[in-house]
Amino acid sequence: MSLKIRLARAGAKKRPYYHIVVADSRSPRDGRFIERVGAYNPMLPSDHADRVKLTEERIKHWLSQGALPTDRVARFLGQAGVIAKPTWNEQPKQSAPKKKAQERAKAAADAAAAAAA
Repeated sequence: MSLKIRLARAGAKKRPYYHIVVADSRSPRDGRFIERVGAYNPMLPSDHADRVKLTEERIKHWLSQGALPTDRVARFLGQAGVIAKPTWNEQPKQSAPKKKAQERAKAAADAAAAAAA
């Protein structure tokens, strides 16, 4: 049985609230879970103390049992110092400007530099 530490959505429509749970990877997102180990409230400001609540002792136990955190939960655990911070790429490669757009931007920057000089 492969275990995941992941988010399970709760809360009302347009008012999300997530429980951080340990679950079998085959069970549905909001379905059966083994243990609730934290909570995440995205409606609070990012610097608020209650935005992410973790039970570090139990999370460390489940990590030692082989549970793998999802990307978002790994980011929370990295910020809390439970695990090493994962690498996080803010901009996906797919939405990066293509070759011609990069050439146009470079040409515009060169023209602006020449006009300023």
